[in-house]
Amino acid sequence: LLAKNRQEHHIETKHGPVSVAVYGDHDKHALITYPDVALNHMSCFQGLLFCPEAASLLLHNFCIYHISPPGHELGATPILPNSPVASVDELADQVAEVLDFFGLGSVMCLGVSAGAYILTLFATKYRERVLGLILVSPLCRTPSWTEWFYNKVMSNLLYYYGMCDMVKDCLLQRYFGKRVRGGSAVPESDIMQACRSFLDQRQSMNIWRFIQTINQRHDLTESLKQLQCRTLIFVGENSQFHTEAVHMTAKLDKRYSALVEVQACGSVVTEEQPHAMLIPMEYFLMGYGLFRPSHVSSSPRSPLNPFCISPELLSPESMGVKLKPIKTRANLRV
Repeated sequence: LLAKNRQEHHIETKHGPVSVAVYGDHDKHALITYPDVALNHMSCFQGLLFCPEAASLLLHNFCIYHISPPGHELGATPILPNSPVASVDELADQVAEVLDFFGLGSVMCLGVSAGAYILTLFATKYRERVLGLILVSPLCRTPSWTEWFYNKVMSNLLYYYGMCDMVKDCLLQRYFGKRVRGGSAVPESDIMQACRSFLDQRQSMNIWRFIQTINQRHDLTESLKQLQCRTLIFVGENSQFHTEAVHMTAKLDKRYSALVEVQACGSVVTEEQPHAMLIPMEYFLMGYGLFRPSHVSSSPRSPLNPFCISPELLSPESMGVKLKPIKTRANLRV
């Protein structure tokens, strides 16, 4: 159903072409997504949208516009070598041009790690155009020495050897927690094998470009104070960017932001434990008057069953509900 309703658009912007996959009714509110390094919507948001409850919540309320980083879309060709590498500010400006192309005003944003950084930067530059931010394991400050080093290693390997096994291992460690990655005694999970296969199809120099861009990002800490929208942050307990998410939450206005830590999970919560996002997202969106369709029933095991809701989420406040920093644990299938 999702594939059937998808429309692909290739848009020329001042900072180069960008690919956008659109799902849903154009008359609904707009939800903009942006994935992490080397991913696109099929590998970063498919797990979330394949959850029936999440699909009903999001597609009932939104038309979804999946923006791919330059050269990350399905079937992408190599970007010409003489094309300049875009800066993070240029990618944020590119998002604004996408909104202009579709005639969109204010939008909801959903980003993962590097994509969360781009959408947060967009929100600080175009405050009137962002209704709210849903950020997954977001980046906020300049790269730590560890991240900078890993990015440099991946960049060099991509440049000289392409998408080799070592690059894939670095990226998979960035995305997922230990239980999903497996080990010597535990086989790799299906999600890991699928992601490896997906990475094999990527254009290595296009990935190299986005890593160069994100490795030269600037600190958004001071700009966070200017944000005028509500923000919901998810972070995996085992994410490499856990301290980034905590730092970002501490700098945001506590009346309009919340942090949800997902236990036994890496960075890409949308793929590893998407069910852990459902309850906080549903109550976050209630603050905007957005609800799941009433005909979708909650089974006793459904994550959206009202009897499973943490009491901390039920106190009305400026967000429509009060989201305190809470921990969630989703059942892991072994």
